[in-house]
Amino acid sequence: MDVLFLFRIRDHQEEMLKVEFPEVNFLFDRNTDDPAIETSEIIVTYGTDIDENVLDRAGNLKWIMVASAGVELMPLGRIEEMGIPVTNVRGIHKTPMAETMLAHILAYRKKLRDVYAQQARGEWKQKIRGTELLGSKALILGPGAIGGEAGRLLKAFGVRTYGCNRSGSQAEYMDEMVSFSGLLEVLPEMDTVISVLPSTPETKGLLTREHFGAMKDTALFLNFGRGDLYEEKVLIEALENGSPAAAALDVFETEPLPADSPLWKMENVTVSPHVSSHSGKYIERSLDIFMPNLRAYLDGRVDEMENRVDPERGY
Repeated sequence: MDVLFLFRIRDHQEEMLKVEFPEVNFLFDRNTDDPAIETSEIIVTYGTDIDENVLDRAGNLKWIMVASAGVELMPLGRIEEMGIPVTNVRGIHKTPMAETMLAHILAYRKKLRDVYAQQARGEWKQKIRGTELLGSKALILGPGAIGGEAGRLLKAFGVRTYGCNRSGSQAEYMDEMVSFSGLLEVLPEMDTVISVLPSTPETKGLLTREHFGAMKDTALFLNFGRGDLYEEKVLIEALENGSPAAAALDVFETEPLPADSPLWKMENVTVSPHVSSHSGKYIERSLDIFMPNLRAYLDGRVDEMENRVDPERGY
């Protein structure tokens, strides 16, 4: 049985897989032009290289393992028609992303940009006035694995956490919950608004001019989910009008962010080039999910594989 990797992993990781699964023929560091697409039973991919043309050629395909949380760029409808299960690595981003979000929040509240600018100018001034997280409120859109970890870290700083999901059902590390339909009611209370929502039909364009206008003029907005949560021009307009006060953005409508985007030069915006999930442990954690799933697959326990993606929901 052929298992095709459409990206490179480290030599010791290749050896580990070969030792653990001697019955499997692993094909590492290939691409979609490889003839092995036609014979491989399992494809391991980041997802962005799987299109309908690949599916047309993959006559023996039985499972797609996506080493990413997002699958919105894949032809999920066609994959569902073919009856091919898809799994992802949902949850492995929670540590690096939550740590990065906390870093941005602290940098904003403690005025670190001003501190660094003063240092660059060689100025000794003590008029910088940061604020505390203790006693503040944070709204987390998408309180799943990543949002939950952000909530856990924020609660350690004395922040009251509010989770927001489609149904308003309870989520871990959230003090209170609200549904998408109740967003406008709670936004005026929030000091920090974080989105880690995936891209789905329900989340595309979820935030409107009205939502941004309801935020405090001291609020920090962070988007670490997907760039189609709102129209970028609407966010830019809101930031120019001072509500929210600032934004830290890791995702954008168009990536790479165009050189002529106003976001690059806005003093109240931090542009992070979709790097919040980067970690030296990324592949290691992906394989920690893939290997038990591969064992379940080989044993005929496909229904027991973790992180199954629902093609209809898109996550």
